[in-house]
Amino acid sequence: MKTLRNSVQLIGNVGQDINFKTLDNGTAYAKFSLATNEFYRNNKGEKVKETQWHNVIAWGKTAEYINESVKKGNEIVLQGKLKYSSYEGKDGIKRYSCDVVVNEFLKVTKESVPF
Repeated sequence: MKTLRNSVQLIGNVGQDINFKTLDNGTAYAKFSLATNEFYRNNKGEKVKETQWHNVIAWGKTAEYINESVKKGNEIVLQGKLKYSSYEGKDGIKRYSCDVVVNEFLKVTKESVPF
């Protein structure tokens, strides 16, 4: 049950090429954006598409696998956790960010869909 305390699952499209780096200590790091879409009908009956953008980070082997197999536009399923942070901008204003830290992912392909 401990893994349910901070858990998120997303299905979406990669919004940019993977920003991959290896840190001085040898740890691999991958960062990218993910777009998730929701569809609904408004009060006029029109279909509306609402897109949310998520900042995604992966570490270690997961980052390496993402860098090797995922490209801009690919649809992926990921499971991870939310990580909030704050920093002070150059203008002195405190800013906040929320990242999804990936534990597992799956690239969606025609072969991965069971029907």
